[in-house]
Amino acid sequence: MMILYSGITCPFSHRCRFVLFEKGMDFEIKDVDIFNKPEDLAIMNPYNQVPVLVERDLILHESNIINEYIDERFPHPQLMPGDPVMRGRGRLVLFRLEKELFSHVQVLEDPESSPKDQAKAREAIANGLTVLAPSFAKTKYILGEEFSMIDVALAPLLWRLDHYDIRLGKSAAPLLKYAERIFQREAFIEALTPAEKAMRR
Repeated sequence: MMILYSGITCPFSHRCRFVLFEKGMDFEIKDVDIFNKPEDLAIMNPYNQVPVLVERDLILHESNIINEYIDERFPHPQLMPGDPVMRGRGRLVLFRLEKELFSHVQVLEDPESSPKDQAKAREAIANGLTVLAPSFAKTKYILGEEFSMIDVALAPLLWRLDHYDIRLGKSAAPLLKYAERIFQREAFIEALTPAEKAMRR
């Protein structure tokens, strides 16, 4: 059985929980308090971070790597596009999400980052999401009409907008409608921890 070491408020762990519930398979989630980490976490992941996936002799860290492994190991429903061209495009979008949005999420998640850095991170995320928003007026999901791993990757940030005190203007309305579609998915709801449920007012 797969075991996921998951932070109860960690957006990167949230991605992995979402995928596990989408797959509807047997797994175990071990909740990790990121302010009081178990000693064996640093042995499993040299960066001493969650999420970490353990399956028999295999130990993986980094949420996108974990999720692609789960998707290949349990291909139904398939979350990465089957077509190599679309899969390449999907990976490029994932890379951009990490670079342009989630690098700033890491600043907001770091208790040692300064108020000035946090304000810059909020502004960068708000700007990045506002640029992304118009595309959702035409498509149901990021890669088109099919829900995919790229939607999984973005969802934890959208869920945390209130929590991070990020305000979006009216032009972001298509993005917020898209977010509500994701939040209504059964797997998304099942993947939420009690602490994450409390993040949205």
